[in-house]
Amino acid sequence: MSEHKVVIIGAGMGGLCSAIALAHRGLDVTVVESAHAPGGKVHSREVNGAHIDSGPTVFTMRWVFDALLRSVGTSVEAEMRITPLQVLARHFWPDGSQLDLSANPQESEAAIAAWSGGDEARRFADFCKTTRQLYATLEGPMIRAQRPSMGGFMGDLGLKGLGVLAQLGPMRSLWQQLGHQFTDPRLRQLFARYATYCGSSPWQSPATLMLIAQVEMDGVWSVEGGMVGMAQSLARVARRQGAVFRYQSTCQRIEKRQGRVCGVHLQSGEFLPADRIIFNGDASALRQGLLGDEVRSAVPKAAPPRSLSALTWSMHAPADGVALDRHNVFFQSTYASEFEDIFERQRLPQQPTVYVCAQDRPEDLLPGQSERIFCLVNAPASGDGNAITEEALEQCQTKTFQHLSRLGLQLHPTAANSLRTTPQDFHRRFPASAGALYGQATHGWTSIFSRPGSTTPLQGLYLAGGSVHPGPGVPMAALSGQRAAEAVMASLASTSTSPMEATFGGMSTP
Repeated sequence: MSEHKVVIIGAGMGGLCSAIALAHRGLDVTVVESAHAPGGKVHSREVNGAHIDSGPTVFTMRWVFDALLRSVGTSVEAEMRITPLQVLARHFWPDGSQLDLSANPQESEAAIAAWSGGDEARRFADFCKTTRQLYATLEGPMIRAQRPSMGGFMGDLGLKGLGVLAQLGPMRSLWQQLGHQFTDPRLRQLFARYATYCGSSPWQSPATLMLIAQVEMDGVWSVEGGMVGMAQSLARVARRQGAVFRYQSTCQRIEKRQGRVCGVHLQSGEFLPADRIIFNGDASALRQGLLGDEVRSAVPKAAPPRSLSALTWSMHAPADGVALDRHNVFFQSTYASEFEDIFERQRLPQQPTVYVCAQDRPEDLLPGQSERIFCLVNAPASGDGNAITEEALEQCQTKTFQHLSRLGLQLHPTAANSLRTTPQDFHRRFPASAGALYGQATHGWTSIFSRPGSTTPLQGLYLAGGSVHPGPGVPMAALSGQRAAEAVMASLASTSTSPMEATFGGMSTP
């Protein structure tokens, strides 16, 4: 099958997983990547000699990678060193309260009982039961599916699944549903945060996003070398399978002849022929014609609502005051204003919630010792314009670190110990995205049906990445890469006289 040439544009998580699967099947696979290393949104920044993960920081849904690596004769343990985290996240509020959410639901239940009372602990236990049931219902027809249609989705759910959704109230927003689950507003705030994992507002995203709580309770791991180390491991596996990587090679245009793609033109002037192309970038780049007018038709013309962007700080500095775990969230007393500012007023939040990833934790550090810190606040995806001024950025930075200080964490970013990344920076790094880090916002329960799938109307062109089904996040992007590989294999099987296997471990049980 080596006569079939596949070019994958982008070495993000989706592109890496496609490369592993297709190279293992004997296809001639070349991955072109404009950056100097694999990972896409998974990347690090160097501050004072320390490399800080400055994109996704959470490794969940390990079964996605277990299945893929097993299908090519290796394993997660053989390729990377990972450690399960006992504390999923440590949460802080302005009233001085603090709560650890544990990987062990019983430990979390006990902590909530001590923190908010037995009634709320029982509500948490009911919440866990609901999210387990919801995840089990939606994993097959939504997460694992090539691309769900409304009719197919309803049919795959069956009567039992439809009953689960009916009990949940799928027309409710996540925020509304959490009001039915909890009376303590802090718990409502904590679990509403999961909407931001999809780049969305809890007031507009569907209640079904509660299943993200189950994803985390199924396990969160840290990776030696960070998430960048994970991307490098997957690239090594792909190379062993025979894939070729071309870094610092920017794709300028996808060539189309006689109604199908036939190769890519690089910025260097080189042409790489291909009979199958997987685009592992933001789908909006195709829509806007950044890869040529001829391939605009590969995605719907209408631009979907943009997801969240972010304002981040990669730091190597002492973190004094409160004891941090690896993942930490510092809440404000009010919550709605953050999303009103971002999605309605298109401005940086005046009262930002702050995520702090302390990448040398949970190990004990010496007092005053510099550590690797990544701070993030949500921001509007307006990086393609001038809406976010330098003055606004400075004001948001001041408010962010003042908020941390009021809650007990002393962090002081300076030009010497930190690097700031803005929505404009993300837009430059990911062209056509406007800085949106999750593709389209997951607003409304039908939004799952509006994301592009792996196949396109253009023959030979396939899609992968966080802007296509099944959605954003490291494991979801990885699944999109596997779905794209399956679609490529299915297209080859349909033109071959001999049957070909077109599944890459995607239906194995987690």
